[in-house]
Amino acid sequence: MFKRLRKLIVPAKPVAVEQRVVLLAGKPVSYTLKRSARRRSIGLRIDGQGLTVSMPHQTSERWLNEVLQDRADWVVEKLDGLQARKLPEQQWRDGESVPYLGELLTLRVVSSAVPVHQCGAELLVYGNEVRVEKLVTLWYRRQATMLFAERVRHYAPMLNVSPASIKLSGAKTRWGSCTSRGVVRLNLQLIKLPQYLIDYVVVHELAHLREMNHSAAFWRVVASACPDYLMLRAELKACRL
Repeated sequence: MFKRLRKLIVPAKPVAVEQRVVLLAGKPVSYTLKRSARRRSIGLRIDGQGLTVSMPHQTSERWLNEVLQDRADWVVEKLDGLQARKLPEQQWRDGESVPYLGELLTLRVVSSAVPVHQCGAELLVYGNEVRVEKLVTLWYRRQATMLFAERVRHYAPMLNVSPASIKLSGAKTRWGSCTSRGVVRLNLQLIKLPQYLIDYVVVHELAHLREMNHSAAFWRVVASACPDYLMLRAELKACRL
């Protein structure tokens, strides 16, 4: 009997992944193609990594090309929008700007006994340029730890929740997350955004302690502490991690 069962159990085909280039609306577009036995249709997703196309294993090249050409204008528009929002690579030289709470601070590399010190619209950093990135990152972490904890203390009673712990996250695609055990993780990069967006993410994650989903009930919890969440949600989506 067990031999017959083993014959009946057919392992699922692994997801096959390949990199391709296609001409869409007159532009060469690189994309990741994923073939999966679980797919029943062709799906297109655009995120910070670019265009990903998922499709069933037996999909014909003709069908794939038809779908891509039908969505060509949409794909190019979305990719152009992502490129326009990409932040330039951070420079750590004296006189450069660093983002903090939605504002830009001017970086000043100085001789001082204090490693990092904010003075108005300037961020004073002691040391050479090789050490500046590390020192500013440590400063970001300290500021984020204090501010995020304060915002959680502010909103938790309003939502009638008590998180088990608050942790900083270095996730590449999420601003925040919440586990069923009450652990709330907030992305360190939030410290660069305006505080009202930080507050929205805090409320969003704390609301998951009431509703571990994105149902209508969940959004009612969010709205109870953040009535303009729709506008804030849209603004946050336009921000790049």
